[in-house]
Amino acid sequence: MSAALEALESAPQGTSLAENAYLLLRDRLIMLDVKPGDPINDGQIAAELGIGRTPVREAIKRLESDHLVVSYPRRGTFATGVDITQLAEVSEIRELLEPLASRKAARMASPAMRSELRAVAAAIRDLEGQDNSSQELMRYDIQVHRLIYKASANAHLEDVLIRYDNLATRIWCHMLEKMPSVSGHISEHADLLTAIADGDEDRAAELALHHVVSFEETIRKVL
Repeated sequence: MSAALEALESAPQGTSLAENAYLLLRDRLIMLDVKPGDPINDGQIAAELGIGRTPVREAIKRLESDHLVVSYPRRGTFATGVDITQLAEVSEIRELLEPLASRKAARMASPAMRSELRAVAAAIRDLEGQDNSSQELMRYDIQVHRLIYKASANAHLEDVLIRYDNLATRIWCHMLEKMPSVSGHISEHADLLTAIADGDEDRAAELALHHVVSFEETIRKVL
């Protein structure tokens, strides 16, 4: 695995115990490492992370607002189910906002960020022919999208898109076993990242829209 992709796949780090717990749990829920319907045990998680229950409970509250967990009185907290019927609604929002983020990233990205985008694009092209699992490829997908959102230099847009990309990724991971391959979906990122790094706003927006539309079409073909 290349250094660029290793960096992308590294565990996210927050600024507090609650933030770190949130980021860790969020990505486990997104990738279905925590299965839909599984109970969320704050004591067990706190012990695993070596922290108190309070920051874990704070993290769980945030995950509720992200629609990734749901709490029931006297029953506990559980990972939400994956609702395929939400695909159209999630895609409708992403079809508007993903091109906007890519266009803004092409305009606003710093020189250092453009270098990083080019490095990741090259690393993704190097994936061709490698034996990476679908789960590994989907982790790259998540991190590439987050990199684009960060490059857009709009924290509010970044926050909204992360939330909806998370929901879309859960749907994708739920359908992985029915899909022949996700390598083509991942390889699309290389041209998108290059367009952003080149400052080509129209091309970046066009490729971002195509990526989201093809995502929905791919899911619908296997339903």
